[in-house]
Parts: sequence; C-alpha cells; structure tokens
Amino acid sequence: MPPQDWLLSAAERGNPDSALPAWSEGNLVEPLIHGATYFDRLVTAVRALRAGDHLFFTDWRGDPDERLRDDGPTIAELLADAARRGVVVKGLIWRSHLDRLAYSEEENRHLGEAVEAAGGEVLLDQRVRRGGSHHQKLVVLRHPGRPESDVAFVGGIDLCHSRRDDADHHGDPQAVRMARAYGDHPPWHDVQLALRGPVVGALDLTFRERWTDPAPLDQHGPFSTLRDRLGGADLHPDPLPDRPPDPPPCGPHRVQVLRTYPAMRPAYRFASAGERSVARGYTKAIRRARRLIYLEDQYLWSTEVARLFAEALRNNPRLHLVAVVPRYPDVDGRLALPPNQVGREQAIALCRSAAADRVHVFDVENTAGTPVYVHAKVCVVDDVWCSVGSDNFNRRSWTHDSELSCAVLDDTRDDRAPLDPAELGDGARRFARDLRLSLLREHLDLTDDRELLDPDSTVRAVSRIADALHGWHEGGRRGARPPGRLRPHQTGRLPWHQRLWAVPAYRLVYDPDGRAWRHRRAGSW
Repeated sequence: MPPQDWLLSAAERGNPDSALPAWSEGNLVEPLIHGATYFDRLVTAVRALRAGDHLFFTDWRGDPDERLRDDGPTIAELLADAARRGVVVKGLIWRSHLDRLAYSEEENRHLGEAVEAAGGEVLLDQRVRRGGSHHQKLVVLRHPGRPESDVAFVGGIDLCHSRRDDADHHGDPQAVRMARAYGDHPPWHDVQLALRGPVVGALDLTFRERWTDPAPLDQHGPFSTLRDRLGGADLHPDPLPDRPPDPPPCGPHRVQVLRTYPAMRPAYRFASAGERSVARGYTKAIRRARRLIYLEDQYLWSTEVARLFAEALRNNPRLHLVAVVPRYPDVDGRLALPPNQVGREQAIALCRSAAADRVHVFDVENTAGTPVYVHAKVCVVDDVWCSVGSDNFNRRSWTHDSELSCAVLDDTRDDRAPLDPAELGDGARRFARDLRLSLLREHLDLTDDRELLDPDSTVRAVSRIADALHGWHEGGRRGARPPGRLRPHQTGRLPWHQRLWAVPAYRLVYDPDGRAWRHRRAGSW
C-alpha cells in the first residue's frame, strides 16, 4: 500500500514555510483511552526525566491544582518538581478570556507562576485570530543522549479539571461546571496518544515553531498589554536548548502530524498563509472510504465538514458512518444553547439527506444513566487510517484555531477477517482496527470482537444494543438494564424564531472561518 494513497504529500500539506516532514516512519504509537490512563502515564514519564532533559508542552487550559492521581501530584507539583531537578520546562498556554466568562485566564496564570518559581517558563500565548484559541494539547519529553527514551503525547486531553475520568465514567472529583444534565462531576470520555520514534522530533519542531515565532505574545491590545506588564507577566520567551536529533525508529507506524493555523496578521513565520493540513488530511482519507467511517467527536458541526461525509456516502453505496457524540452541549441557557444545537442539527441532517439508512449517530451514558460528555476527537476509516488529536469536526477546528492531530498508518496487516474491508488492496491495519474495537467494546459492554470486525455486522451490533438500551429507558426502566452504554442520538429542528438568531450566531461566533478570502470563495481548504 503506497502511503501517499492515504497521507498528504509535502505539497498537499500546503505550508512551505514549515520544515515539518510530510510524515515519519518507524514509530510506535499507543492509544491512552481516558484521562486517568493518560495522567498516570504522564506522571511516570515526567518523574523519569533528569537534569538537562526537556519538557515542552502546549495546552488550551492548565489547572495547577488538578490531581493527576488520587494521591497526587498536582499538575503544578509535577512540572515544578521537574524544573527543580534541572529539567528544561517550557510551556505555551492559550491566554484565555476572563474566568467570569467561564474560561481560564486565572488558572493558566497561576500554573505559569508556580512553574516559573521553580525555574521553568510558561507563557500565555494569544497569537490567534480575534475570538480564536490555541487548542493544541501536546507534551514532548526529550532525553539528550538517551533518544530511545523520548516520548510525546498528543490528543484531546487538557491538563485541567474534569479530564481525569476512567472507564467507569463517574467523572473527575475536580470538575468544571457544565450543563445540569451532566451532574456535579460530569463523566468524561477522551483519548490521547503516546508516541515514540522519529515523530517525536516532528512534534518537538511543532512546539519550537510556536515558541520562537517573533510575533508578540499578547495581541489583545494596549490595555491588556499594560496589565500584563504591571503584573510582571513574562512576555518574552527565553532561548530554547538545541534541538536533539530525532529518536531512532522503534515500531511499524507511519505518523503524519496534522495541524491547523489560521490565516492572520501578523502572520505566523512558520505558516504565513496559515496551515490546514488537518482539513486536507481528513478530506483525503474520507474520500478513500468505502465501508466504514467511525468517529467520536465533541461537536460534529459545520455544513462544510458534513458535505465531505455526504459526498463519500453518495459515491459509495456500501459506506456507513457511525458517530459517537455528546448527548447534550456542555452549556445550558437561552442564549448559549441554541447555537450549539443548530450546528449539529444541520450537519447530521445533511449527512442523512445523502444516505439516511447509513448514518448512525449515538451518544453515551454511564451505567447509572448519566450522560457522558464525549470530548474525544477520533476518526477511523475502513480500519486502515486513523487520527487522534485536538481538532473537532467543525470549521473552527479546521480553519480558525490552532490544532494538532496525528494520523497513523500501520505497516502491520491485521489477519482477522475481513482482511480487506474496503477491497482496495490496502488490507485492514492492526492499529486502526484495534483502536476502533477498543472503543466499541467499552461503549457496548462487549468482551470479544466477533460482531465488530466486519463493517456491516458492526453497524447491526451497535444499532441493536443501542436500541435495546433506549427501549429500556422508554419503557420505564423495568427489569434488568440491558448491556451497553450507547443510545441513538436525538436531534430536532429549532423553531424558526430561534433559528433566526441562532444560525448567524453559530456561524459567526461558535464556528467561524479562519481561511483567507480566496480559499473561502473557492470552497477549498
């Protein structure tokens, strides 16, 4: 299977300003399902760092008091302890909006202060479009002189409250406030990747490009800049140590680093016209889909994204789309809720207009019946190509904010039937198939994969189990609760008087477009 059938070439990436390789070979990738799993692994990896090693991270939000294990450490303690041991600790966190607007500026500032007091450096980064955010979730650990120990973590999990949940989905004891339906400790479903091999060098470069970009960190205007200076904020990054050589090959996985950067002024030095390799990478993979697209996503918005799925469904009569999304948005309220609802309503309706009987959308609950907030950003195409990262299936993630994902193409063929679901000669691949099976086994409370290998039997099994659970709820919960945690996702059309204002609010505020005008006019990424 030529990798260029699935992965973007250097030209297709569309960003000649960056030295990022088209893809990296010889990597070993491991999915870390649930925040508790990721946080536990992160503690072990960071505690193994020695003086002179590197710890670089980017994040959307950082809560210094978030416990990474039941008995700690907190995030601030873990990073500060590393800095005190002589580890080079550098971080970039989105310089967010005010706490009273339900964002995280104060938490981020406190995390930076704790790490800097120990000798590290954490900067608040607002080099984004107006109304945009830095949404990348990346940790890179380098060991100069011991490159075989290098590891990076990429995915959907922030270093903050509410993320430390596990397979039982009782929620993080340290929770953020969300819509009432999720309770006091919202159950949280998420996925991160642990990556070893040469791709760690590419992810190291991704951090360094942002860190060394000459544009000013604070682009809010003179008043916020004055406040930062009066408050003693660090607005000037110190030099980084030299970049170590890439780690040696250690596994069978080709990894393509996919990113979003908007077109903005002042432009990024490493992406003067922006970068939309996330959108381009998904577009290439989805157009090759023939039997099954499995995705988990926080939003599943945007007609531009939905048209891509609809086109694939129309062109391939055996193709099914199985999507797992949150039952409810993360917010309540007369003003916040309708724009959140209308985006998904439009996207799902557009997909179903192409193939109503082959679009299957579900949400998740725990065994107590509490909805689980799906924050994962996962896509598996025909058990060959898969991606995990920070980007959602919406226009904002594909054009407007900064995002980071990794597409994985395994050299190892899977020997379980069907050997080649898409019948294109690519063969099912071990990593992509195992990731999909792991997620579905949990969602369906299954202990084996017999019904989940073939795309058609997968759809039948998921639909049967989800329908049985839904019927039990609708029937008054009489008798034993059926196995499984998925239920068919319900959408409804908003009344006209809400759509009148919710649709433009959704398009302009919740799901903006960060492309240059020429790409908007052409409808291209």
